[in-house]
Amino acid sequence: METPDDRIEKLRALTESEPDDALARFLLGREASSLGLHEEARDAFRAAVEIDPHYTAAYRHWGNALEALGEYAEAAAAYARGVRVAENSRDLQAGKEMAAFLKRLERDRGVKPPGE
Repeated sequence: METPDDRIEKLRALTESEPDDALARFLLGREASSLGLHEEARDAFRAAVEIDPHYTAAYRHWGNALEALGEYAEAAAAYARGVRVAENSRDLQAGKEMAAFLKRLERDRGVKPPGE
């Protein structure tokens, strides 16, 4: 039976062999996040959106990883970018979720997205 350690090692190897694969980076980020490896998750999600700037789900998870690390201003910036991308791509559900995360950050942490 494959363990979480086996899965993350396979995903790390995949991202090394396919450095321009946004999906591989996203999957690595999700696995790292599930293991509490939030710094690795943050870096993987950031890489996913650098490779594919239209990857709305990666913005959502990137913001979540940043929040887990206490990097609230950076999380707000990631969510704000994600909302804009979601609006442009008409990914309404992802946009609504990230907008709600932004509101929660402002309410709970006093953090506003950049430019506000």
